[in-house]
Amino acid sequence: MTAASTRRWTTGNKVQLLENGEQFFPRVFEAIRQAEREVIVETFILVEDKVGSQLQAALCHAAERGIKVDLMVDGFGSASLTPAFIQAMTAAGVRVRVFDPGRSLFGARLNVFRRMHRKIVVIDGRLAFVGGINYSADHLLDFGPKAKQDYVVELEGPIVAEVHRFVLHAIAIGGKGAGWFRRRLRAAPPQDAVAVGEAAIEFVTRDNRRHTNDIERRYMAAIRGARERIVIANAYFFPGYRLIKEMRRAARRGVDVRLIVQGEPDMAIAQVAASMLYHHLLHAGVRVYEYCERPLHGKVALADDRWSTVGSSNLDPLSLSLNLEANVIVRDRAFNQLLSERLEALMQHNCKRIRSEDLTEWSGWRLVRSFFVFHLLRWYPAWAGWLPRHAPRLKPLLPDETPEAHGGGATQTDTA
Repeated sequence: MTAASTRRWTTGNKVQLLENGEQFFPRVFEAIRQAEREVIVETFILVEDKVGSQLQAALCHAAERGIKVDLMVDGFGSASLTPAFIQAMTAAGVRVRVFDPGRSLFGARLNVFRRMHRKIVVIDGRLAFVGGINYSADHLLDFGPKAKQDYVVELEGPIVAEVHRFVLHAIAIGGKGAGWFRRRLRAAPPQDAVAVGEAAIEFVTRDNRRHTNDIERRYMAAIRGARERIVIANAYFFPGYRLIKEMRRAARRGVDVRLIVQGEPDMAIAQVAASMLYHHLLHAGVRVYEYCERPLHGKVALADDRWSTVGSSNLDPLSLSLNLEANVIVRDRAFNQLLSERLEALMQHNCKRIRSEDLTEWSGWRLVRSFFVFHLLRWYPAWAGWLPRHAPRLKPLLPDETPEAHGGGATQTDTA
């Protein structure tokens, strides 16, 4: 087994669902404050607002106490960080790295693919957070109508050792090398394999080398194996042909298949793309809901009464074919039931159910469009593979440098 990722069920874990920034941010900041040896944070987006400032303060305080603190941000998603913001952390001893900084031409980023889209935190090798929430104020309700709906899991137990090994290896392959990885792993606190809960968990990642479709395959296996129900809540839904086909097959064999997508999107293209699939799904018996309370940013799903997933991976071309992603797959009835209750509440109180009669009748143009959408879904994974598969780079940021100086130009609304 490689250090880069685990591909097995790890038993004896405790898993807690955290919904939105109101639950996640206080918990993760407190965990960082209580760290004794090490803090590692990976995020796609870090913004200099009240949330980003709280993360900065927590990391600086930990580093000043002698804790090893590593922060990895994406060069595209976190392009707007200023030298002063970076300097405050590096001066305190935080090691800040930017993933794949790329280059810019006249202020435009040339390298916009293969983003580090993961959101992971590991504390002392004993506590981990994995999910879809970035460090920005738009994950809080007081942000207003554009506040995002999203989820994170807090993990304790043997699975944390796998997540810890993965994030250390991600730093190593980005620039430190195998020797640094082995030394850092030896210096890490001992990992207890003692069971602390009932959950069996897989930590599943997507990269552009050995694990190009692992998350997608987990989704399809769960859909194929479902006997009673499937609920998928995904912010950016435009998956490949195979996943759509499995959803339609499941509905036709009597499984209650439900899909929750954005009804108040943060990016209009998200709703347009998903709506192109409504006819295909509804005609097979899939129930489609648009979440209309505010932008849906979640990437969660469940099948029957035990299988669940929470993570960073959307079901769209970027996440399934280009981005670096991380999800956890959970086998636990209690967690499945809790996630089911949260999603059921969304469908009952905050969603509009889309019915066949709500859609425009089939027309010549719709038939033509449907034909091209069908073939795009069928072939885009292969097309995406033709794009350059550059080796990801991690560049340590100096106090006077910013991600934008190395090829930024993105905002926090870029398919987060």
